[in-house]
Amino acid sequence: MKYASVPLNQNQNGWLKPDLRPTVYPTLIGDTEADWVVVGCGFAGISFARRLASHDPKLKIIIVDAACAAESSSARNSGFIIGLPHNIGSSTAELKKAQSYRSLLQEGINQLTQQIEQQGIECEWENAGKYHCQVDAANQRVLKEYTDNLDAMNEPYQILDKEALYRKLGTRFYNKGIYTPSSILVNPASLIVGLANNLPDNVTMYNHTPVMAIRHGSVTQVVTPFGTIRAANVMLATNALSRELAPVTSQQAAMATFASITAPLTAEQRQKLPTMSSWGLTPVNAIAGATVRYTQDHRFLIRQHVTPALNGRITAAQTYQATLLHQQIFNKIYPQLRDVPLTSTWSGTISVTRNGAPVWGELKKGIYTAGGCNGAGVSKQTIAGTLLADYALGIDHPLIGAMQQLGKANYLPPSPVLDIAIGVSLMKERYLGRKEV
Repeated sequence: MKYASVPLNQNQNGWLKPDLRPTVYPTLIGDTEADWVVVGCGFAGISFARRLASHDPKLKIIIVDAACAAESSSARNSGFIIGLPHNIGSSTAELKKAQSYRSLLQEGINQLTQQIEQQGIECEWENAGKYHCQVDAANQRVLKEYTDNLDAMNEPYQILDKEALYRKLGTRFYNKGIYTPSSILVNPASLIVGLANNLPDNVTMYNHTPVMAIRHGSVTQVVTPFGTIRAANVMLATNALSRELAPVTSQQAAMATFASITAPLTAEQRQKLPTMSSWGLTPVNAIAGATVRYTQDHRFLIRQHVTPALNGRITAAQTYQATLLHQQIFNKIYPQLRDVPLTSTWSGTISVTRNGAPVWGELKKGIYTAGGCNGAGVSKQTIAGTLLADYALGIDHPLIGAMQQLGKANYLPPSPVLDIAIGVSLMKERYLGRKEV
């Protein structure tokens, strides 16, 4: 019998702070039964389980994860909760369905806001907005399409030139930027751990319980190393990871991204910068360019470098290569801060679809999924999980239509054709964005 691949990052999540003590959940040992099994405790899985439980407190819901919330991809992202559609790479597919995406993303933010207020989750939540910046002064296409869509949605924004960006960001590396106020900055590890620790009583969590296979029949069997769960329904909150669990050909591919974070700047080092509040910046090409943050505790985060990770496994050697690259990028953006060291580098996976559409809905009878985050998953996957629970229970919600209007992900070929196609696509994006880093 062929078993599913289990994701593994050979590095430590740099967002985890010493005072963050996640609840220790047990490993599943022995067989059990449930009405629903949710595979994965990221934003989609957690919001799906919470919604199911709130609709019917009598349901027995089990969440299993190969690791835990603190080490999930949801905990390893850059900490942007984006309320507006934006482009990934040179593609502007998401911008073409801006109205649907905006309503979904903002409802996702509303739900997260409600949760952190009700549960008292401390996650450095900050309504800071974000800067969308470009280095190459000659190429205006992406930013022009971005502002055209902002105008069409009647969304406020501010255009900043190089000197205005310097006063906000402390660097003259960027030639132009668009500031939009509709984004939140957080510590993503603190957020997802807080959400996982505050689930309803009829949700049971098992950590370090990878799903090796799903056997389909009159009753679905979810096979883990030390026990099998018999369930009426399964929700796959795995994005593109553990592709073997899906009952259909996968329409999404896992890509690994890498981030590094510096030590907190000393008072002397901060004197080399203008007076700044914390901020977040996304590049016009997220494949080639660098995402950058300046945190509340005076650290810089750099996220750059995307590589295929179809089996979800990232080695220590790949992590070290990313560290070297991030130090070079940081020195290029902030040459006045060459004495600031990086203290941690880590990886996380995103799920990419060929046409930017999500993978959402019922794959076959009793098997559901919410995937295809395409690199912007916090608010998007939160609302996707919530709406999927309503859809699965036959409960009407006005935003289900908006979710369906996003379309369906296009077909992806199997390996090795997929591997070649991804390699060519990444080469193209790096060439198109070669002046952005």
